[in-house]
Amino acid sequence: MELTVSGKKQKIDVSESVFDRDYSEALVHQVVTAYMATGRAGTKAQKNRAAVSGGGAKPWKQKGTGRARAGTIRSPIWVGGGKTFAASPRDFTKKVNTKMYRAAMKTILSELNRNDRLVVVDGLDTANGKTKEGIELLAKHKVDKALLVDVEPSENLVRSTNNLPYVYVINALGIDPVSLVAADKVLVTVDAIKQIEEWLA
Repeated sequence: MELTVSGKKQKIDVSESVFDRDYSEALVHQVVTAYMATGRAGTKAQKNRAAVSGGGAKPWKQKGTGRARAGTIRSPIWVGGGKTFAASPRDFTKKVNTKMYRAAMKTILSELNRNDRLVVVDGLDTANGKTKEGIELLAKHKVDKALLVDVEPSENLVRSTNNLPYVYVINALGIDPVSLVAADKVLVTVDAIKQIEEWLA
């Protein structure tokens, strides 16, 4: 199949298995969920009555004081005591093998292409790294919010888009399912398309 380069009459040949794959919502959902879950820290932790220091001795005798029975000052009902149902560190990682991940990436790229959200461009470099140049670059391709993908994004490109909201720059092999799904438009250079195709083929 062929992809048209934006603003030019040029077309490039790409693999149908990467850019014209049938959409699978279940697969994309599974991979996106797993990717987001992997980013969770899972470091929340509280102390239960066993983990709180102190409280080894019974605070007063069992009978005769007129007060309620107490075995430790670290009981959850005491100030400074342990937490009844204490949170413990968790690992939220979900298992996704390489074959599934690559299949999901192909599916997402294919869907972006079908919905005209994948825009192939000749280049994304800016001359001086000025924000004005970044605005002009987006205006040239008629987009406001976009993910810009290049083989090795130049420093000028990064600088010219730093102050633009909802505009993100990433290298071709650094693309991920969440960034692709969230982007209104994905601007990809011809070289980046070739590198992505080679990676996923």
